[in-house]
Amino acid sequence: MRLLTIGAFARAAGLTAKALRVYDDCGLLPPAAVDPHSGYRYYAPEQLDRARLIAALRRAGMPLAEIRAVCALPPPAAAEALDAWWRRVSADTVARGRAVALLVDQLTERGTTMSEHTFRYAARCETGTVRDSNEDIAYASDTLLAVADGVRGPGGSTASAAAVDALRPLAAADAPAGDLLAALGDAVSRADRAVRAQATDADRPASTLTAIVRRGTRLALVHVGDTRAYLLRGGELSRLTQDHTYVQTLVDQGRLTPAEAGAHPQRALLARALGAGGEVEADLALRTALPGDRYLLCSDGLAAVVDPGALHAALAGADDPETAVGRLVELAYAAGAPDNIACVVADLVTT
Repeated sequence: MRLLTIGAFARAAGLTAKALRVYDDCGLLPPAAVDPHSGYRYYAPEQLDRARLIAALRRAGMPLAEIRAVCALPPPAAAEALDAWWRRVSADTVARGRAVALLVDQLTERGTTMSEHTFRYAARCETGTVRDSNEDIAYASDTLLAVADGVRGPGGSTASAAAVDALRPLAAADAPAGDLLAALGDAVSRADRAVRAQATDADRPASTLTAIVRRGTRLALVHVGDTRAYLLRGGELSRLTQDHTYVQTLVDQGRLTPAEAGAHPQRALLARALGAGGEVEADLALRTALPGDRYLLCSDGLAAVVDPGALHAALAGADDPETAVGRLVELAYAAGAPDNIACVVADLVTT
């Protein structure tokens, strides 16, 4: 049997000679032979699969003791054990993330009070030029910003209102910033149930929702559908959400370019929405805001017809949120306003 030196085997396995010596010492990957005079280790080519599995598990962060147990199992059982380990790690990561978020908030706010930061905001909701009804809703307060767009018939306006109403208790709640994501996740579930409650035999409405809840300088962001959130910081405009649409799925898969997606006849077909399909899957994120940040939340009636450069210019060139909202609505109308327009602009300021 042809054996490989420890150096050659390490290169083939994607490991280091030092790692192989450690795995030998702990009985995880003993060499096929050891020179009795020099103590030099040699490995068989048949050991490469096990070595590569160990290397992959170590890159994933699995402890050596658990790797030993996984490697002793047949492949199907090893896959189940690996999946169970990762679920435990994920749950622990979420718990630690919440603890870290709470500590960051405490350290950020230490020596100050939450009232030293506030939103200055403006909101508009306008009917498009070819619409005879408006299912959009825009809401803004010092602690809650929200935009929703109701779809699927006459119940759409009721659905969007129900979605935002489900979040309103968070605006007045005095929960710690570290609990924001959990509270927002619960609120989204309530919003989904509230929208489903609007369904009748003849009408099954749904709604998109994009919202921000603030505690001091900590922001919790929730997003479902194709309403959007943007951040203007230091003169740079960035998009904080990803559309949940059929066309965006094609872009993500590389089957469409962003330019092709903008002209696709099914660009408004939602892949996710409150009240639609199975249990709602919302995007949740925790962010730290900085004084001077400007946030835009809007429906597709604005984002789909006004290009990002014009959005950027309108937001960056306005002295206050009211002026910014006015300019954005004007841009939508100048582009024909084929859909209703909902937008909220808010600045984080220090009082």
